Amino acid sequence: MKRTIVTTLALLSFSAVAAFSQSSGTSSAAPTGKTIQQRKVNQQKRIGQGAKSGSLTAGETAKLEKKEKKINKEERNMRRDNGGKLTAADKAKLNHQQNKMSKKIYKKKHNARKRG
Repeated sequence: MKRTIVTTLALLSFSAVAAFSQSSGTSSAAPTGKTIQQRKVNQQKRIGQGAKSGSLTAGETAKLEKKEKKINKEERNMRRDNGGKLTAADKAKLNHQQNKMSKKIYKKKHNARKRG
């Protein structure tokens, strides 16, 4: 009896994890161009809010802006090389870079340094 219950619980938890991973955006599908553009806008807003609130110093803001500019330039070059479009590989690469950038913004905003 105990063995049946344990097996049933194990199967239920496995299926719940599998269902969650499928619905939580962990698929290998590349983001759309609209998603990339929206993330650029959101990240610029986050940097601006950090600068305005004082959670980002002027130097931190400048470094983050420089990194954003580099990603934007790389996207322009990718589009230029592919007739104005992004390939799935390009989108995946940009998404990875934006993920890293998002983490950097978070860390810089929460590192307890204040302008002043």
